[in-house]
Amino acid sequence: MNKKLVALAVAGAFALPLAAQAQTANVTLYGRLNLDFEFVRGQQADGSNPTVNRVSSNTSRFGMRGTESLGGGLNAIFQIESNVSGDTGNAASSSLASRETFVGLQGSWGKFTMGKFLMPQDDLHGIFGNAPTLLTSILSTAALWAQGPQSKGGGGFDARTGNNLRYDTPNMSGFTAALQYSTRDSSGDQQNFVSCTAPFPPSTTCPTPSVGNGGDNGDHPSELRHAWVAGGNVIYANGPLQVGGSFEKNHVVRGPGLDDRDWTVTGAYDFGTIMGGFGLRLALVYENTKYETPTGDLKRDFWGASATVPVGGGKIYLFYGRAGNGKGGAADGTTVGGLVKGPETASKQWEVSYSYSLSPRTLLYGGYVRLNNDCNAKYSFNINAYTINTTHNVSSPDGTPCNGEPQGLIGGIVHFF
Repeated sequence: MNKKLVALAVAGAFALPLAAQAQTANVTLYGRLNLDFEFVRGQQADGSNPTVNRVSSNTSRFGMRGTESLGGGLNAIFQIESNVSGDTGNAASSSLASRETFVGLQGSWGKFTMGKFLMPQDDLHGIFGNAPTLLTSILSTAALWAQGPQSKGGGGFDARTGNNLRYDTPNMSGFTAALQYSTRDSSGDQQNFVSCTAPFPPSTTCPTPSVGNGGDNGDHPSELRHAWVAGGNVIYANGPLQVGGSFEKNHVVRGPGLDDRDWTVTGAYDFGTIMGGFGLRLALVYENTKYETPTGDLKRDFWGASATVPVGGGKIYLFYGRAGNGKGGAADGTTVGGLVKGPETASKQWEVSYSYSLSPRTLLYGGYVRLNNDCNAKYSFNINAYTINTTHNVSSPDGTPCNGEPQGLIGGIVHFF
């Protein structure tokens, strides 16, 4: 009985201020739990290729968002979104505001936000990618595209960066555009800071700060060399047609004097019901990537195609993508992420999946994915990576085990709330 009285007292204390806030702001709690059971394999360094079963959480989340009307069509907006490790419950990545988190203003002129969120290039992923399975899990079609598994510090172009300023235009007859800038400042991360306070004895040299790359956010060495990330997109969506283009540049993010850039074009068309009563949506994507390295440029081309077919109340999704050999002036064996310069460094991604909605809030899915890495390629899954052999290189002796070809069969369930 005492516990009930305490609960009533607490509820009463908060009821009045919460009611007052509700009159001026619209706040929503939301989230999703996305768990799957996987059978995965991929050759190990010793040449073995055992099948492993595991349960994985796929970008599960919990968040709060809100809007306050400021008058004259202007609104204040905010969102705080956190990763949820539904498989283990205690991952280090499950901290507060670990996903899309921002504050900003929105009106007829568009939207301005500051905070932590994905770069504009990610907005193109849904045009060609595995949208029926929510662009996540080992089925994610960003395993090769945009070097999705890599952080900004590792050369990725599909990262959730910190310290952002972003502007999104309003929809103009189907056209939208976005521009984003990430400062790469330390924001309290001083782990790579090296103090240097004069005077020093004549024989002493002031230590040089470590290179640092700050992952997806930033660090003090990045501040000192004025590193930044910038990107943008233009998308047209009208009826059955979607097309988009994006660019992204990482300025001295991986190290002094090393600039990276990437651009993508994609398009999709939904043909609606065709022969046999089935629907069909086809999409294409092309990407060009260039990294600067100490020995020269490292370049790569990627292209892919997908088809979505509504069947039996659900959707079949098919995808094929190919990342070409690493090329350019860099020395053979030069590596950024999964990309390696030289022969036999290409990779192909094959995927088939089926998703079925039990209700507007509950989704079932299953699928198979495989990355056919050439002997010297080092690509792995985008979400929930699986360790494979990556020791083979262009100079490896004959008989050395080639790098692994990760593949997986999965079945999962998602609940939205």
